[in-house]
Amino acid sequence: MLQPLDPILHSELRLAIVSLLMAVKDADFAYLQEKTNATNGNLGAQIKKLEETGYIKVRKGYSNNRPQTVCEMTEKGKKAFAQYVKNLRDYIDRG
Repeated sequence: MLQPLDPILHSELRLAIVSLLMAVKDADFAYLQEKTNATNGNLGAQIKKLEETGYIKVRKGYSNNRPQTVCEMTEKGKKAFAQYVKNLRDYIDRG
């Protein structure tokens, strides 16, 4: 039986954010915005959703007297992403 795909990760922008974060130790808001081409508001909302789920950790601070938001994957998020990829492969392989 096919396992359901995680609805948190199945969103296009959230999946893009998590995919980018899986490839780096951490990433700031500007980097994620540049790579995803998302608006400030949409990116902020999706980051908040991922943080509330426990998939990413968000650190807020300042760099050169400017606010900075830095995101990184949590262990829970890494496991959820790996499971998502496995489930998606199962869908593809059975298709």
